[in-house]
Amino acid sequence: MLNPSFALPAGMSRRHFMQHLTTSAVAIPGLQFLNHLDAHSAEVRKNQKSCILLWMSGGPPTIDIWDLKPGTKTGGEFKPISTSGDLQISEHMPETAKMMKHLSVVRSMSTKEADHGRGRYYMHTGYVPNPTVVHPTFGSVVSYELRESRKELEIPSFVSIGGPSMGPGFMGMMHAPFMVGSNGEIQNASMRKDLSDARLHQRLEMLGSVESDFIKSQRGGLPEDHRAVYDKAVKLMTSKQMAAFKITDEKPETVSMYCGTGANAAGGQMGRGARNPFGMGCLMARRLVEAGVPFIEVDLGGWDLHQGVFNTLRTQRLPVIDQAIAGLTADLEQRGLLKDTTIVWMGEFGRTPRINQDVGRDHWAASWSVMVGGGGLKGGQAVGETDKDGLACVSQTYQPGDIWATVAKAMGIPLDTVHTSKNGRPMKIANGGTAIKELIS
Repeated sequence: MLNPSFALPAGMSRRHFMQHLTTSAVAIPGLQFLNHLDAHSAEVRKNQKSCILLWMSGGPPTIDIWDLKPGTKTGGEFKPISTSGDLQISEHMPETAKMMKHLSVVRSMSTKEADHGRGRYYMHTGYVPNPTVVHPTFGSVVSYELRESRKELEIPSFVSIGGPSMGPGFMGMMHAPFMVGSNGEIQNASMRKDLSDARLHQRLEMLGSVESDFIKSQRGGLPEDHRAVYDKAVKLMTSKQMAAFKITDEKPETVSMYCGTGANAAGGQMGRGARNPFGMGCLMARRLVEAGVPFIEVDLGGWDLHQGVFNTLRTQRLPVIDQAIAGLTADLEQRGLLKDTTIVWMGEFGRTPRINQDVGRDHWAASWSVMVGGGGLKGGQAVGETDKDGLACVSQTYQPGDIWATVAKAMGIPLDTVHTSKNGRPMKIANGGTAIKELIS
C-alpha cells in the first residue's frame, strides 16, 4: 500500500506528474472499445455548440490563400477566383470556393508576435506570454465552461488531433487536450488483451483502496487530482462514445469528401486523393462533434515556408486543405451540424508580402488573415482590408481575443466571464476581446 508520506520524485513538478498520469491512465489494459456510437448521441449533441480549430502550424502565407494581390510585386504566382460568397480566394482552393457562402475571412489581423512560440501562445490563448501566469488555450476554456452542462459526455471535452495543442494553464489538467493521432489511436496508450475484465476490476478495487488511504493523509489536492484522472480514464475506456474515434467505420464516399479521389490527385502523397492525415483528422472532428465534444483541434504543420513557397502550396498544402475544409463544411451542413459548429482556420501569424531570394515568404504579423465560419455566424464575406500590396491593414484591425470572443459568442459563452488564475488574478475570457460585429447574425 502507498505510504502516506509519499512525495514527488526530485525534479518532478506537480504539472509533470499530472501530465504523466493523464498519459498513463489511458493505458490501463483489459477493456475493449465498443464499435458503435452511443445510442443517445443525438440527445448528447442536441442544441449544443462546438468549435473545430484547424491549426496551421508554422504560419501560413494567407496572402496566397485568402487575400491575394494580383498584378503587384508582392502578389506571387496565384490568381484569385470567385466564390459562392462575396469574396475571392486562391485559384488553388476551388472546392472551398464552392462553400464560401458559409465561411468568412478576417483579412485585417494584426499582432506584434512574429516568433513561432510566442505567436502560437498568443493565437491559442488570446494573451501574450507572461512569466507570472500560464494562460489556458481556448479549447481548455471551452472545456471548463461547457463540460458540466454535458452530463452525457463520457469522452474528453477537448480533443487535439494530429499534433499537440497548447496546455490548460490554470484551468487544470482535467481540461487539458486529449491527444489522438489522425488514425484515431490514443497517443502513448497501449491495450493488453491478456488481462481479463475481472482481473482489471480487481486492480481498480486495489487502486481505489490505495487512493482512499492517500486522500485521508490530507496532503493537499494532488491525491484528489490523481483519483479524478484515473476515474476519467476508466470511464473513457468503457464508454461507447469511444467509437467516435473509429474513422475506419466511415464509407469510402465520405472519406473522399475530405481527401478527394484519385481522379482529382494533385501530386504527391499529401495531394488530393490521398488518404491524408489532415483530411482524416477533419473527418474525425465531425464524428466528435456528433458525439457532443465541444472543442476539437486538428493540426497541419509544415507552413514555415521560407523557400519554394509557391511550389509547396500548389502541390502539397493547398490541395489538402482545400478538400478538407470543403468536405468538413459540406458534411456538417448535410448533417444539420454546421449551424452549431464554428470552424476556425489559422496559424500563429502570416508571411511577408515581400518574396525573398529563395522564392519564399518570411514571418509577418502586421497584416494577415484568419478564416472563420459556421456556428450561426455570417458567411460569404471579407471582414477588414489590407492595402494593395498587403503590407498594412487599412481598416479596423483584429487581435486573437476578438476571434475567440466571436467564437465564445457563437457558442453561447458570456463575454463578461472572468476566470481567476492560480495567483488570484482575474482573467477576462478571450482577454476582453470584442466579438466581430460583421460576423454576428
